[in-house]
Amino acid sequence: YQRPQTDRYNYPEAYLRARIVGMLGGRAAEEVVYGTKTTGAENDIEQATNLARSMVTRWGMSDALGLVQLAARQNPFLGNSYGGAQSFSEETARIIDAEVLRIINESHEQAKQLLREHRKQLDALVEALLERETLDEREILEVTGLPPAPALETRRLSTARP
Repeated sequence: YQRPQTDRYNYPEAYLRARIVGMLGGRAAEEVVYGTKTTGAENDIEQATNLARSMVTRWGMSDALGLVQLAARQNPFLGNSYGGAQSFSEETARIIDAEVLRIINESHEQAKQLLREHRKQLDALVEALLERETLDEREILEVTGLPPAPALETRRLSTARP
């Protein structure tokens, strides 16, 4: 269950990684519960990969590459890049791919581990969804016995100068 975000522009790396874990939860559940993979996770995999790639190429969230923007800004209306052709070497491209894969693989393993640890709650949620089809947050917490999610961090960064 993910709460809607409003007026949020700065996302910490831990939040982004948690989003990827959540996106990969469906595939992880298939593997944990059924021991197989299906095509149902296609959109989740695409979104998770795009987010991980942005972390690496746009937001400097890769220790291997550092604080360098390697992808052009996207036009939100047209979906294309402002920058044009690739502006980095094939070696850098290989490192980008390796970093994206590392983030995806770590997140996928974390999703599977969380589902294994909370298998009882997962099964209870499935039963409730089969009975009622949709659940709100209160019903999810009631069925699973899990505590509410912590409040979202909303404090602003200080603008004071040293």
